[in-house]
Amino acid sequence: MDYLRTPEQRFENLPDYPFDGKYVEIDDLRMHYVDEGTPDGQNVLLLHGEPSWSYLYRHMIPPIVAAGMRAIAPDLIGFGKSDKPINKSDYSYAGHVAWMTRFIETLDLQDITLVCQNWGSLIGLRVAAEQPDRFARILLANGGLPTGNQQMPKMFTYWRAFATYSPWFPIGKIIQSGTIAELTPDVIRAYDAPFPSPAYKAGARAFPRLVPVTPDDPAANANRAAWEVFKSWEKPFLNAFSNRDPITRGGAEIFKSRVPGCQNQPHTKIRNAGHFLQEEKGPELAAIVIDFVESSNSN
Repeated sequence: MDYLRTPEQRFENLPDYPFDGKYVEIDDLRMHYVDEGTPDGQNVLLLHGEPSWSYLYRHMIPPIVAAGMRAIAPDLIGFGKSDKPINKSDYSYAGHVAWMTRFIETLDLQDITLVCQNWGSLIGLRVAAEQPDRFARILLANGGLPTGNQQMPKMFTYWRAFATYSPWFPIGKIIQSGTIAELTPDVIRAYDAPFPSPAYKAGARAFPRLVPVTPDDPAANANRAAWEVFKSWEKPFLNAFSNRDPITRGGAEIFKSRVPGCQNQPHTKIRNAGHFLQEEKGPELAAIVIDFVESSNSN
């Protein structure tokens, strides 16, 4: 598999990202992750989506660590400081699930609190359903687990077409389009940093077409099997969606109605945030994560 590796100097002097990077080898690809806090702290696995990277969690990692927990934020293959296969055909939903599974197994993560958004949820929820013994609880933020049986919002249809056909694919501006607040030029530069040229963007381009939008999609059966697991999932499951995301708005209700672990949880609607709520409301979401872990540990 041919891949590119973003030059390290692209990541110099990024605002609010002082973390030391760590790496593991997954199928001959180097996968980057942030690992902060005490090794024996509660494992909080922070999974980003598209087209972001672990930078998205920079405002959440410090308070989680300050609460005595361990914050682990990997960069998906094709994103951030991780290696980037150059062909779109190298990316598949099943492949991303396998890469994340191997990451978790390599670090031997147990008793995981999963925090996931966007494609982080499509991948993370599948891994949790397939490896439930490793997970203690789940916090879902602006995400889902589509099977191709649901109607996708028009905004997603437009996004899929843009990612597939547009010759212009400005990562930082795409993140800006998914937030309510105005991002600074330095923050936009940080989101652009992993992608020095279009050749590095195959993974970001590929993701929208990998979302199951028809019942016969290659990933649909595996996602339906995951839903069967979640229909009997008794572990704590918390929804924290933002109120101004046109793609996932209303998605929390599906989980509340189907997942037993959602019962009696303080589900939260985060106000005045768009799709990338970690970017806009990171400290608020971190506080929700901390309270979720501490309260469920005490029960």
